[in-house]
Amino acid sequence: MPGLSKGFPTGVYGIGVRETLYPGEEDYFKTNPHVAGMAADDDKIIMNPYSKLKDNERQAVMMNEAARVHMRNKLIEPPNYDLTPEQTTAFKEYSQDPNDIRQTIAARILSGDPSALQPTPAQTQYVDKLRQFMGVK
Repeated sequence: MPGLSKGFPTGVYGIGVRETLYPGEEDYFKTNPHVAGMAADDDKIIMNPYSKLKDNERQAVMMNEAARVHMRNKLIEPPNYDLTPEQTTAFKEYSQDPNDIRQTIAARILSGDPSALQPTPAQTQYVDKLRQFMGVK
């Protein structure tokens, strides 16, 4: 399995990046190359070694996943805003847990991922707090 690029950080925004994948993670990534990375169950960020992202894109994914860990562990109050009808439709297969979807959307807005769709004012307000909490400029 290829490692991270030379000089790539081993942690971002207070969350560690784990290079060694646990059993099942590599198989998952191999069959899902569209999944660039994730916040693993051990609260580490893992990146898909089969992803074709450039380093700056990988950095955005790491920011996204670090935000997920902070929200999941309630280091910052998780979001409780409403989803737009478009977001509800787009994320209906993502998770059955609306809190998981809210956190995903917040993290994607933070990292500039357009798949979060058009944010509402409440979503933007939450992400501004998240940005300040994480020290994202």
